[in-house]
Amino acid sequence: MTRVFVDAWDPSYGSSFEGEGGGDGPSSSSSQQVDVDVEVPAAEWAPIDVPSSVRAPDVVFLVDGVRRNDAGLWTAEEDGTSYAGLAASYAAGVVRCDLGRGVAELAGARVARGLFTASPSVSDLVAGSVRYEVHRVSGTGEASKLPAAVQPPLTALEIEISAAARDGGTDGADLLIVDGPLRNRRQLPRTIGYVKTQQKQYLPAAQQAVVPRLRPGQRTPVFQILSVFGGWTWYLRLPGSSGAPWSGVVRVECSPELSPDQAIELADLSGATLPRLASSAYKDPRAPQNLVPIAGLERRLRGMLGDARVLHRALARETARTRLTS
Repeated sequence: MTRVFVDAWDPSYGSSFEGEGGGDGPSSSSSQQVDVDVEVPAAEWAPIDVPSSVRAPDVVFLVDGVRRNDAGLWTAEEDGTSYAGLAASYAAGVVRCDLGRGVAELAGARVARGLFTASPSVSDLVAGSVRYEVHRVSGTGEASKLPAAVQPPLTALEIEISAAARDGGTDGADLLIVDGPLRNRRQLPRTIGYVKTQQKQYLPAAQQAVVPRLRPGQRTPVFQILSVFGGWTWYLRLPGSSGAPWSGVVRVECSPELSPDQAIELADLSGATLPRLASSAYKDPRAPQNLVPIAGLERRLRGMLGDARVLHRALARETARTRLTS
């Protein structure tokens, strides 16, 4: 009999995995090479439980960032050329969770705004009390490519916020969880990247078959993605999934600069920590993958960005005023 599962995620967010054919996992295969013999030989792959000696750290930091496109712009240069521009707001923040006391608090947050364009002449744009700092992009600055230019300064802001939060108090044994791939945040100590949505198949078929067998709290062995942007990584299933083969599965990664033993240590630590932070379907449309502290942080940061309609009107007034007085 064919089994049918309902993905726990609200369909307005897409799917927790980009798959076909009833939830068998990501349908798109990655071209990147992997080494699956890191923790155990390939033929011995099986679900791994959290060792009884491993417990979650007392303090966990979770960092995330949000961004929003406030307005699309165009410049008219003196030589008759024109460049696309994007006025965007973005924010980064860190939540500090004291697991021992069951307390979570905002450890730091910052908002920034930027004007992203390839125009060689445009300067910072001030709309009311808000300043959009110019970020010049290379190339022709096609409008469709400008949103991607917001990610590097947002990542830099997340790194600043993370370092500042730890400076404010850490026992040296904490864990920092980055929502999403590590990217340029690999230098942060005791840090894991947390990938909620699975879009690519990285594993050979024999090892891929282990993922649906994971029970809540179990993980796959650590494997290595052999590329410039790769590193140590593993899959973990969170509690509260629908029961579909890949429901509740997340991919976790850590810096390739760590030794295999250090990566395995972080993998065990993730299994002891992440399930405690998983969300519930009645509270979050992206449960269980959207961790409870991350969901609260996202709401807080989006509120800090301000009213998009007010900012759009202020930008329209400022650009109209500038045209009239130029």
